Amino acid sequence: MCGIFGYWDRKRRALPDAALDGMARSLAHRGPDDRGIWHQPQRGVAIGNMRLSIIDLGGGHQPFVSDDGQIAVVQNGEIFNYVELAADLRRQGVVLKTASDTEVILRLYEREGISFVSKLNGMFAIAIDDLREDALYLVRDRIGVKPLYVADDGTRVAFASEIKAILPQALTGMAPPAVDLEAIHHYLSFNYIPAPWTIWQGIRHVMPGTWMRLGRGSTQTRRWWNLADQRERHHDFGAWAEEFMAVLDDATRIRLRADVPWGAFLSGGVDSSTIVGLMARHVDRPVKTFCIGFADPRYDESAFAAEAARRFGCEHTSEIAELNMLDRWPQVLHHLDQPHGDASFMPTLRVSELAARHVKVVLTGDGGDELFAGYDKYAAFFGQPGVDALDDAVFRRRYFDSISLFSPAAKRALYQPAVAAQLADIDSFDVAARPWFEEAAHFDRINQALYLDMQLLLSGNNLVKPDRMGMAVSIEARTPFLDWRMMELAFRSRGNTKLHAGGKKHWYKKAAAPLIGDDLAYRKKQMFTVPIGEWFRGESHDWLRATLQGSHLLARLFERPRLDTLLASHRDGSANHTRELRALAALALWAKPHGQ
Repeated sequence: MCGIFGYWDRKRRALPDAALDGMARSLAHRGPDDRGIWHQPQRGVAIGNMRLSIIDLGGGHQPFVSDDGQIAVVQNGEIFNYVELAADLRRQGVVLKTASDTEVILRLYEREGISFVSKLNGMFAIAIDDLREDALYLVRDRIGVKPLYVADDGTRVAFASEIKAILPQALTGMAPPAVDLEAIHHYLSFNYIPAPWTIWQGIRHVMPGTWMRLGRGSTQTRRWWNLADQRERHHDFGAWAEEFMAVLDDATRIRLRADVPWGAFLSGGVDSSTIVGLMARHVDRPVKTFCIGFADPRYDESAFAAEAARRFGCEHTSEIAELNMLDRWPQVLHHLDQPHGDASFMPTLRVSELAARHVKVVLTGDGGDELFAGYDKYAAFFGQPGVDALDDAVFRRRYFDSISLFSPAAKRALYQPAVAAQLADIDSFDVAARPWFEEAAHFDRINQALYLDMQLLLSGNNLVKPDRMGMAVSIEARTPFLDWRMMELAFRSRGNTKLHAGGKKHWYKKAAAPLIGDDLAYRKKQMFTVPIGEWFRGESHDWLRATLQGSHLLARLFERPRLDTLLASHRDGSANHTRELRALAALALWAKPHGQ
């Protein structure tokens, strides 16, 4: 795990070393152990790395440079199958000078060019400067576990693991960007800004499963992996369960490769319990597990986590945290660089702080809900009478509406007239959702809904959470469920293996129950969150009102009477606007330090 950064200037203009130093320092939390920069000022290119040392502590310094000085590589993340790839390279006569996974990337690229990326099993954002081609490659992992942002003004491209490293004009030498109203428009639909948009015009996310090639005269983008290439097929449960457990077991095993202490987040839910149970198979010492609980039993899962820890003989650390974490929200948004309406970022930061006192790596259960239909929203939507009879267009729009924060009509009512006019022709469904539905049209409808969330919710929000909150305290989060083999198996599996008679994760729970026990496999799911809606009605209502009404950005965008109506109806209990108010508060809190 690291932070990467750099620039590519098509006119060969050099950035000063002080600017690169500023980019590096802005990512110090992602890589406090080491730093390296490859700068070719005469070519107008640099790639840099801030390193959190996890593998080959002494030999893993980045950038890695080829023996002839023609190729330089940095990466953020880990290549989990680097051991097998290194062994294969040695059989071909390649001499490896270190035990680093980044050297494996260099040697594979030397031999195979950019096509090597399909061999990687990992989470990564990679930058490769190739002097032979006079080109810079930027590569992102299959599903977007690791972030990678780019700003391009037509002549200069700046890139980094976090927006804060490329935003200041003083660092990039580029014009300061303006807030992107279209991105806010989509934010109000999704509760997060979906990739490739960001809150800033001209700054975009490299899409998951793609690489970019920056040359002097052009930029090429290629998608190198596509989950939609899978085709559903009939499975016998016994054979499916055997493959499921074997793939997840191996995905967990290779994610235990580290030269530093590691552990796991453990909530006692089916996902984290399954991962911890598999971890325990591969080690000869207790797995270190971490959990935070709350005094309010509605939000406290610590008893379930303790049950799972006892079952697997873990060295378990649990703390009861203060439930009201609103004072942590500005810190969270600083690390996110963008507004997010998801309140669970705050407790995720808290459990990350707990784990960071003991380990540098944690395994998590992220991805299981999106792959195998673990959220209540799936059962609620597909359990409605008549859903199966809807035609495709109506089904897709209705599912999108069911997950939307503000409807198109509600957004129009909220906007100032000039803003409404500017955004009148932009439909978030058409722009951000419909293309993914069309790509997944050959899947059954349950898998179409899951595919949409894999492409938007994961990269836009749910994977941002463990990355940014972990990196805020310099720990690495690894996600076995998002091993490419598990993702492909999930989308070869029909929807009725996931949702069945109202039951979520149907075959998955049945397969995992012998490992984790029926009590953990079939207990009611709790969301890892806090009762922010209750605070907005009571103890934090005045704070919320002041936050919304004092925001210059919100005043510029939204009608004050409509905001007041949302506040009043939520407080008096005539409506529940928790999600809407949470998103608006996050936008206001994000905007304040940016002068918006």
